[in-house]
Amino acid sequence: MPSKGDCGAAQLQRLSISALDEPSPCGGSAWLSSTSPSQRQQQSSTRQYLDAHSMDLIDKAQTSDQLKRVLAEQFQLQDWESDPRAAILLDLYFYTMQFSREHNFTREQSSAFFAIVRDTHEACVETPLPNVEECYHYLTELLFCHAIRRPPFSIDLFSQEQLALISDYVVNTYFRHFKLYKYAFTPQVRLDISLSYVGLPEPEPAAELGEVGDSVKVPVSPVEEEEAESGTTAPSESPTAPLREYISAQLCQELAQLRLAMEEQLRASEEQFNTKLALLEKTSTSPKGGGRGHRK
Repeated sequence: MPSKGDCGAAQLQRLSISALDEPSPCGGSAWLSSTSPSQRQQQSSTRQYLDAHSMDLIDKAQTSDQLKRVLAEQFQLQDWESDPRAAILLDLYFYTMQFSREHNFTREQSSAFFAIVRDTHEACVETPLPNVEECYHYLTELLFCHAIRRPPFSIDLFSQEQLALISDYVVNTYFRHFKLYKYAFTPQVRLDISLSYVGLPEPEPAAELGEVGDSVKVPVSPVEEEEAESGTTAPSESPTAPLREYISAQLCQELAQLRLAMEEQLRASEEQFNTKLALLEKTSTSPKGGGRGHRK
């Protein structure tokens, strides 16, 4: 276990899953927190996803079923067989830990990598709107915070080779299915459109009309009384009747203009045809042998 005098080692324990409970001598804040991309600037939290006890249980799990059972108990995902969201999260956590084991990550590196993946996922599902660029930028910030030694703001927890492996893994697994995660964990956005036409009266709600009709009696004209007595009532005017009348008037006007244009075209073509026909008649009635008698 690192000594208290080692600033970098003590901060490493502070940032990951140290068994030490005293604060870091460097004054560094834990980066293993859940902060959204919009609030990650100048914000820190002490919440950790995998502490020393959790990592002990994960290290004891030898098979895939045991590892899934431990992760399900740690993150309250016991109903993953019936809940699709819990099953998706359990798969995400399971393959994250499997990746750590395959590349021989230390306990601190495994805990930090798990926190990076989970923070990226929470940044993805915090809004149903597309934010893939913001989430990727957030991922790069988290990676650099664990790859550059600059206490108390960042620490060199991962090497450059490990940083490249982690980046490729997250991009090829999580961001390749980014829209699927967002579809599964965010509510669907539906757009309701209401149209209002200029110059038309707005229809009153049915409830208000009913209350007004019960309390106020509308005066009836003599013509309407006669129609009611005779059994023939005029149809009630629809709110869209003025719009229909306007459209009909415009269509009639356009049809009239089109009819006039067609008549002018027909008249012009008829005049051209009559002119050509008159020329043909003149050429056919002219004398054929005119001018031969003048020859000697």
